[in-house]
Amino acid sequence: MRLDAEHLEKRFGTATAVAEVSFTAAPGAVLGLLGPNGAGKSTTVGMLAGLLRPDRGSVRIGGVPLSTGADPTKRRLGLVPQEIALLDDLPARMNLEFFGALYGLAGRALAARVAAVLELTSLKDRARDPPKEFSGGMRRRLNIACALLHEPEILLLDEPTVGVDPQSRNAIFETIEALAAAGRTLIYTTHYMEEVERLCDRVVVIDHGRVLADDTLEGVLARAPAANMLSLDYAVPPDSAALSELSAMPGITRVELAGTRLTVAAADLGSTAPRVLEHLAARGFSCRQLTSRRANLEDAFLALTGRTLRDP
Repeated sequence: MRLDAEHLEKRFGTATAVAEVSFTAAPGAVLGLLGPNGAGKSTTVGMLAGLLRPDRGSVRIGGVPLSTGADPTKRRLGLVPQEIALLDDLPARMNLEFFGALYGLAGRALAARVAAVLELTSLKDRARDPPKEFSGGMRRRLNIACALLHEPEILLLDEPTVGVDPQSRNAIFETIEALAAAGRTLIYTTHYMEEVERLCDRVVVIDHGRVLADDTLEGVLARAPAANMLSLDYAVPPDSAALSELSAMPGITRVELAGTRLTVAAADLGSTAPRVLEHLAARGFSCRQLTSRRANLEDAFLALTGRTLRDP
């Protein structure tokens, strides 16, 4: 089921939280929604879920406009909120039965769906235990299970891996990948760039409530200032004259010195690395350690927003 966000805008008093946000999420794919804290991600998710009424714009589910209140179109949506919403003293199975009843499920249909989501989230063996006895990762997985009971065609996941252990994070990833493979539409917000690089087919970057990029993962990575990074450590760091000469070399797009660590951004490390080493060695600067890497999503994100993802 396709979801279209069209020119969404939301204000709180005189502050504009979201302005002109538009994108499309397609079936069988995971769309990553990225932005610094306060960028408007959660407000956007609230409008996508029909919990907040946009001041302008609309959300369409399979071409049908979504409204707040008791809109039957919402049955096509599943929401995994940032805050875990569980009944801590009830066994996991009873939690699922409770939320399933809210979706109108009963009898054999409810029992079948409870069994299915417990299996999908690897919680079958803990069905009789209450969430208060679960680890943070298990609570997160049960939170996801609750959102899947009514078999939603679109799933909104708002930072579903916060505070979870590596095993639970991997289990959540496998669940998301299985849902995408089954043709579900998924929108995923997170603070962890490596999660987006693993899971997402398309990435939307927002900041100050506006879309800065809407592209495939490869397209967003191309926004990085250079394809490759070379890091060199020196006992005596290069002086300003040597750094200026490096910056003027063809193919080098950025030179930064932090303490004894020199970072050089370049399009082609194969030809650039030997020239950098030879140039500095000729001026008496001997490299102690060298590492290289390709530009990643964090590099592209910083190029777009100019700040780290966790900045307020």
